[in-house]
Amino acid sequence: MKEYKVGIIGFGTVGAGVAENIIANGDMIAQRNGVRLTVTKIADLDITTDRGVKVPEGVLTTDAATAINECDIIVETVGGTTIAKKFILDAIKAGKAVVTANKALLSLHGKELFSAAEEAGTDLFYEASVAGGIPIIKALREGLASNRIRRIYGIMNGTCNYILTRMEREGADFSTVLADAQKLGYAEANPSLDIDGFDTAHKTSILASLAYGKWFGLDPVHVEGIRDLEIEDIRCASELGYRIKLLGIIKDEDGKVQMRVHPTLIPKNSLLANISDVFNGVMVDGDFVDQTLFYGRGAGRRATASAVVADIIDAARNLANNCVRRIPAFRKGIQFEQVLSPEDISSRYYLRLLVRDCPGVIASITQILADRSISISSLIQHETRRDDGGVNLVILTHPATEKDMRNALSEIGILSINQSPVKVLRIEDL
Repeated sequence: MKEYKVGIIGFGTVGAGVAENIIANGDMIAQRNGVRLTVTKIADLDITTDRGVKVPEGVLTTDAATAINECDIIVETVGGTTIAKKFILDAIKAGKAVVTANKALLSLHGKELFSAAEEAGTDLFYEASVAGGIPIIKALREGLASNRIRRIYGIMNGTCNYILTRMEREGADFSTVLADAQKLGYAEANPSLDIDGFDTAHKTSILASLAYGKWFGLDPVHVEGIRDLEIEDIRCASELGYRIKLLGIIKDEDGKVQMRVHPTLIPKNSLLANISDVFNGVMVDGDFVDQTLFYGRGAGRRATASAVVADIIDAARNLANNCVRRIPAFRKGIQFEQVLSPEDISSRYYLRLLVRDCPGVIASITQILADRSISISSLIQHETRRDDGGVNLVILTHPATEKDMRNALSEIGILSINQSPVKVLRIEDL
């Protein structure tokens, strides 16, 4: 049985989990896969702090170059987009197979990294970069390889999903739940990457590139977070039969790709809507397979380590059977050269207006929408007045373009009947 030396660069949460997995399940991995993995070097600037995993003497080093030189497979778990990029490129240039979980680095510099791996004739794996322990990369690259991907919807940030779940269950406001999430370790002290949607955007960019054969990067992704979501919108959505989730949305629109991240109303009876707490879920719609749903833990030491070690095993199998790049990390496939402009994206909309309770209010608003060819599918005005005398008017529309909706909202915004800005969310009926 062939044995392969594994070098881990970065001994934080994920790196420690990878080492723990290989050490604990090494014999089983060897029996099942016909290759033996040995954690030979772990490089980190801090090699004295206890990470909860016992490694053999001589494995820890502060020199990443030593790990790259002495090992067959290099695992980058440093994070960030600077020194991590250097380590990966150094390993690729040395002809080593590389595994990373670094979604931010891939979304920003994926094209360069994959080109370097192709030129060097080596493998670059990245299963753990999207949805933690859920094998969605492998599913798109292998399991669904015969399908044209029509749509992908992803709940891919556990922090946001936890916050939205508790807001709905408890009627608690955003700031209260966020503070609890930080105390419990589900949210960072600076939670912006999560709650403002950029973590999900990184993952959306990666999945879109896999699905449509072009490395798009982060710039074309329209991003909105959940920071401004109000409990009133959670309640109104529920009353109408919807649940609000932060979705990464990817679609093929007649050969043009749309990529967006935002809070979205989805039907309560859909499988995706019932993914709660810190769990993740990704729905993929292919032309032959139709809808498939992938569900599981999207983060955490053990779940992420599971995905990383699966990639290490694939890299070792390729080396053992002399079939490096058997399945390239990124298949070019059908080229989608164009990204649909945000203003041309069509969607259904949820609008909540706080208006003065007086004659002509509804007529004024519906006329503006009609002038923009925006058709209303549902309209609800609650009888209960707020303390300030305003009433909530909730409108659901049929599909309309972003451009038409923005123009209509600009006109509605200057009406004297308004008591606060219009709350706008999009709807996906899945």
